[in-house]
Amino acid sequence: MGSKFKVRSLKTDTKYGIVARNLEELMQKGCQKLQLPRKKCRVCLFKSGTEVDAENFSHLEDNCELIILQRGQQWNGEGCYYLNKVLHGLDTNEEFITIARQILSDELSPKKRTLLQKLIESSAENITAEKRQDDQEWFKGLDSHFQTKSAYMRSSCKRRMRNYLSEVKKHADKLERKTKEKYCAFVTRIERQLQQNHFNECYFDRTANDESRLCTDRGWFTCQGAFDEDSCNFFHSINPYGNRQNRIIFSTWNLDHRIEKKRTIIPEIVKSVIKQETDDSKAGDFYSLLFTLDNLKLVHIVCHKKIQHNLSCDSSQIYTRKKRKIHNLHPL
Repeated sequence: MGSKFKVRSLKTDTKYGIVARNLEELMQKGCQKLQLPRKKCRVCLFKSGTEVDAENFSHLEDNCELIILQRGQQWNGEGCYYLNKVLHGLDTNEEFITIARQILSDELSPKKRTLLQKLIESSAENITAEKRQDDQEWFKGLDSHFQTKSAYMRSSCKRRMRNYLSEVKKHADKLERKTKEKYCAFVTRIERQLQQNHFNECYFDRTANDESRLCTDRGWFTCQGAFDEDSCNFFHSINPYGNRQNRIIFSTWNLDHRIEKKRTIIPEIVKSVIKQETDDSKAGDFYSLLFTLDNLKLVHIVCHKKIQHNLSCDSSQIYTRKKRKIHNLHPL
């Protein structure tokens, strides 16, 4: 006869009961009830988000709850669903903070207390404030000429780029006079490109163009993982725009050179100078390696591996930042 199931979709919270003997029958009846096109739909367990296939269909419990997803839709499970309902059901952050603090006062589990505390701290941040007058605590200890958060964050990024440039320039002191002169002249050409691009200060600026910045328009930054990994295994994230503490902690995050600056890039600059390979194209290549996201990754200090990377300046090995959506990662 078949087993009984309850199906729903992302479009509605309404659940429909159906009876099906196999996965295909489940999909046909479910899509018909939910008024979804059958093509390229899939079904997942509502509770965990696990996708149901023909093999595990027979192990489904009677009356279990399922969700049918269309192409491109994702489902992370019941926990995320109800948390999302709670957050979006509240009118203000203050309401959420009040409820969370009430739960926290009665919670005994250390892990749950830590999670609640982090949620409260995140919600209490003055993330949307931009001007000094609207969040004076954030600017505590900073020079008075910084009147907006974005202005300080641009300066912070520019300072990192200047430090990289300074390391490259200082290497000239280790060279013989003739090589040193040519090296300094070539580095000046690289520096000129950096100046023309305003020291790439846009990377930390949440008001910058979407394609230029490393954060969301609300200021959330996400760790991109170690130099030899595609992503962060710990899902590290931070919003230095939220409060003074996060602003200070963010200074410990690294803009890590995947192909290393001291061990690889600078020695290669010297080789190019000696070989007289110093045309505009070469200067552009080294500029990209030293100062752009072609070779830089934003990395939490825990993910920063202080080991030899063993990557050459071969263009085929340069890290290419994949296009990624960075909006709405952190709704709090």
